[in-house]
Amino acid sequence: MADEFENKIETKADTTADVESLTSGSASDADYIPAHERPDQELYHSHSWWTTYVFSQDAKYIGIQYALTAIGTGLLGLVLSWMMRLQLAFPGLGILDPASYYQFVTMHGMIMVIYLLTALFLGGFGNLLIPLMCGARDMAFPYVNMVSYWAFLLAVLILLASFFVPGGPTGAGWTLYPPQAITSGTPGSGMGIILMLISLCVFVAGFTMGGLNYIITMLQSRARGMTLMRLPLTCWGIFTATVLALLAFPALLVGCIMMTLDSLLGTSFFMPAMVSMGETLSYDGGSPLLFQHLFWFFGHPEVYIIALPAFGIISDLISVHARKNIFGYRMMVWAIVGIGALSFFVWAHHMYVSGMTPWFGYFFATTTLIIAVPTAIKVYNWVLTLWRGNIRLTLPMLFALAFIVTFVNGGLTGIFLGNVTVDVPLSDTYFVVAHFHMVMGIAPILVVFGAIYHWFPLITGRMLNEKMGKIHFWITFLGSYAIYFPMHYQGFVGVPRRYFEIYDSPYIATSTLHLNVFITIAALIVGAAQLIFLYNLVYSARVGEKAEKNPWKANSLEWLTPEMPPGHGNFGKELPVVYRWAYDFNVPGADKDYIPQTVPPSEVKSAKVEKT
Repeated sequence: MADEFENKIETKADTTADVESLTSGSASDADYIPAHERPDQELYHSHSWWTTYVFSQDAKYIGIQYALTAIGTGLLGLVLSWMMRLQLAFPGLGILDPASYYQFVTMHGMIMVIYLLTALFLGGFGNLLIPLMCGARDMAFPYVNMVSYWAFLLAVLILLASFFVPGGPTGAGWTLYPPQAITSGTPGSGMGIILMLISLCVFVAGFTMGGLNYIITMLQSRARGMTLMRLPLTCWGIFTATVLALLAFPALLVGCIMMTLDSLLGTSFFMPAMVSMGETLSYDGGSPLLFQHLFWFFGHPEVYIIALPAFGIISDLISVHARKNIFGYRMMVWAIVGIGALSFFVWAHHMYVSGMTPWFGYFFATTTLIIAVPTAIKVYNWVLTLWRGNIRLTLPMLFALAFIVTFVNGGLTGIFLGNVTVDVPLSDTYFVVAHFHMVMGIAPILVVFGAIYHWFPLITGRMLNEKMGKIHFWITFLGSYAIYFPMHYQGFVGVPRRYFEIYDSPYIATSTLHLNVFITIAALIVGAAQLIFLYNLVYSARVGEKAEKNPWKANSLEWLTPEMPPGHGNFGKELPVVYRWAYDFNVPGADKDYIPQTVPPSEVKSAKVEKT
C-alpha cells in the first residue's frame, strides 16, 4: 500500500475495506489504530517515603537503584585495578603480595563484567527505558521487579562480604576454574570461593525475575500502534540480551551449585583424582573441562548480553544526534537477533588451549568468524546513518563515535584470537587482556557515559555540565588507548598475563617494563577523570541548567510524557498512541526536522517518507 508519493504507509488494517479506505485519503482512516485489547493496568501507588524511594515499585526508581548500586560496586573494581597496576609498574615496592594480587584480579574481573556492566545495561537502562519506550505504565510485574533489585543488592553484599572472611576473597581468577579454585594453596579457597558462588547464584535468581519482566512488558504492554517493528533499537538490544541471559545464566548457575557441592560435600563433579600439597585427595572422576564448557557457554553469550544493549543505545544516539533516520532498521533488528543466536555456537574459542579435541577448533573458529558478519552489518549501518547526516557533536554523539572506533579496533583483534593457530601463542599474554578490555571494558563504558549524558535530562530535568563533560570525554577516550594499545605490543613480545610481578628478563623486551609504568600512569589519570564525571552528576542534578522538554528533539516515547521527569504511571491519564517508527528525522515535506511517534499521518500529509 502506498500514498500519492508511492511511499509505504504503515497503519494497521483489519479488513480489505480498511485498506481501501486508507488509500482514499481520509484523515480519520489514515490515522486508524486498533482499539484497546485489554483494560489499562492498575498501579500500586506508594504511600510513604520508604515505598516511594527505597522499596519502590516504579521501574524508573528501580532503574536508578540498579545504576547507583552498580556504579558504586564498579568504583571498587576501579580501585582494585589501580592497586594491580601499581604492583606491576613498581614490583620492588611490594604493594601487593601474590595472594592479594590474584584476589584483586578475580574480584576486579567479576565485579566489572557481572555486577557493573550486566546490572547497569539490563537492570539500570532496562528498567528506566523499557516501559517509557514501549508506552507502558510500568513493568508487567512491578512487585517482582522490586524484588529483583533487592536480590541484586543482596548478591553484591554477599560478594563484598568475602573481603572480610578468613583467607579473604577467592583468587582463582574471574573464570573460577577448578580444581584450582577450591584446593588449598589458592587464596580464598575456603569461604572466599563459597561466597563468590553463592553471590552468583543469588544474582542469577534476581536477574531471572527482572528478565521475565522485561520480555513480558515488551511483548504484552506496548502502546496501541507500537508494533515490534516500531520499537526503538534500544528495546530490541535489551530484549535480545535478556533472552540470551535467560538461556545462558542457567549454565553458570548449575556450574556454581556443582562447584559448591564439590567444595562443601566432597562431590566430584569437576574434581579429578589428584594430589595436593603432597596429600592424595578424596576426589575421583570429575572433569575440570566440564566446568570450562559450562562457564564459557555462559561466558561468551555474556559478551553479547552486554554488547547488544550497547548496540541498540548507540543506534538511537547516532540517529538522534545526526538528525537522520537509522539506515536499514530491519537489517539492524535481524543483525541483533542473528548475533544473539550465533553467540551460543562460539563459546569454545575461549578453550583452544584447554586440551579439548583439536577438531572442535575448526568448528568454533568458523562460527567465530561467521558472527563477525552481522556485527559488521551493524557497523556498516551506523556509518551509513552518519553519512550526510546533520551531525551535532554533542556529548552523547562524541561518546557514540568513540564507541564505534573502539569497538572496531577491539573487534579486529578478536579476529586474531578467533583463529586457532594465532590464538595458541597469544592466549596467555597481554594481547588477550588488551582485546578483552577494548571490547568488554572500554567500548561498553563509553556507551554507558553516552547514554547517561543523553537521558540525564529525562531522569532529573536538568542538563549535565558540557565543559566538565568534554574534559571527561577526552581524558577517558584518549587515556583508554594509552592504557590498552601498548598492551597489544606487550602480548606480541610475550609478556604473560596474571603474573604479579615482571622484572627484566632475557625472554622479555626491556621496553615492556617501561610500558608498565606508562600504562599505570595512564590508568591512574583515566580513573581520576571519572571523579569529574561523578562530580558532574551530583552538581548538575542539584543546580544544573534546567532542561527543556525533549531537549534533543527526539521522536521516541520516553521524551513525550506529559511531565519531565515522568511521574508514576509515565503518561498521565491517557497512554500514547503510536503511528510511526522512532526515526523520522529530516523528512522531506515536514515542517520540522523530526516527527514524534505520536504524530498521525494526517498531520504531515506532505511528508515524503517511508514509514517502517
